[in-house]
Amino acid sequence: MFDIRWIRENAEAFDAAQVKRGAAPSSARLIELDDKRRAHVTKLQEAQETRNAASKEIGKAKASGDEAAAQEAITQVAKLKSFIRDGEEEGKALSAALDDALAQLPNLPFDDVPEGADENDNVEIRTFGEKRDFNYEPKEHFELGEDLGLMDFETAAKISGSRFVVLRGQLARLERALGQFMLDLHTEEHGYSEINPPLLVRDEAVFGTGQLPKFAEDLFRTEDGRWLIPTAEVPLTNLAREKTYLADELPIRVTALTPCFRSEAGSAGRDTRGMLRQHQFPKVEMVSVTGKEGSKDELERMLSCAEEVLKRLDLHYRVMVLCTGDMGISARKTYDIEVWLPGQKAYREISSCSLCDDYQARRMNARYRVDGEKQIQFCHTLNGSGIAVGRALIAVLENYQNEDGSITVPNALKPYMGSIEKIG
Repeated sequence: MFDIRWIRENAEAFDAAQVKRGAAPSSARLIELDDKRRAHVTKLQEAQETRNAASKEIGKAKASGDEAAAQEAITQVAKLKSFIRDGEEEGKALSAALDDALAQLPNLPFDDVPEGADENDNVEIRTFGEKRDFNYEPKEHFELGEDLGLMDFETAAKISGSRFVVLRGQLARLERALGQFMLDLHTEEHGYSEINPPLLVRDEAVFGTGQLPKFAEDLFRTEDGRWLIPTAEVPLTNLAREKTYLADELPIRVTALTPCFRSEAGSAGRDTRGMLRQHQFPKVEMVSVTGKEGSKDELERMLSCAEEVLKRLDLHYRVMVLCTGDMGISARKTYDIEVWLPGQKAYREISSCSLCDDYQARRMNARYRVDGEKQIQFCHTLNGSGIAVGRALIAVLENYQNEDGSITVPNALKPYMGSIEKIG
């Protein structure tokens, strides 16, 4: 969400940034909508002033005994009241049209974000670890899971349809262990507070984080009009909704392990085998709410927290900075962590960390006050996967597989797995 006053004052820079995001220049259209709204507001104000003056004339005319003048003023006031009543409705419609146009726009990328069209233009900035050497052809996660009899897509399809899985026994426990390990790391070492948020949210909450109005088809909606969360970012960020913090209360850092639900409407035919792209999946999410000073440093901190999960699991990964064409609508800068999957022989995204600046805070009216300053400012919000539990399970299966089909349990997870060494 943008401040139309800022757009009026920075139209050229605004259009240039929108073009970088792959959007058409829109400042002229937005300013035209604002001009119509402003002109209508002026017209209403003039009508109200005329009505007030005419109302005074009624009393004067009656006091002087001029009944004809009083009646004329009464007729004028009645017409103005009707005009003002209708005009207020029109004013609301004009304001709504402007707000709707602003709500559709993607956030402006920072200057250091690489320009590009899609994921092929993302830029690698560092790697951790090395690809594991196998003296045999490594299997993909679904082959390993099915061979163990612990990963069941056929039964899940009978229950729920495609893009669901039933995990059994030690694989179910391994997924639970991953989530608990991540939560413990973020709360005990990284300073995040654990939250257990609602999984069903209202329109306002999904609008606040930017999924609505443009991406409704990617979400699941219940019959009573609420939405299943696509990520815990939605309820966690909305904890700041309609609040005003003191600057020294920031940053606020929260984390949650929740199921997430996505329709994958735009992913027909992609990753149809296995667990990579599911309608339901667990994820640990991190959210930070900061002031405008320090939010860029907070993004680097959040990224390091997500990386630490993979370092403790000793999984090879690379960090990418996303180009302008591959970022989410709310982000000004995004880092993706891509883990190496030897069964696929490919890197796949396992975490995404984004700085949204004040884009979401404006939609949620989340603000803060600096001591000694009159002006209240909008917060900055950040979100990051810390990390996707299902994809972490995939990465552990493929990287810790043995030739006999068993899975070695990473050292970091043994305390959560009853100290067993292998799943086999």
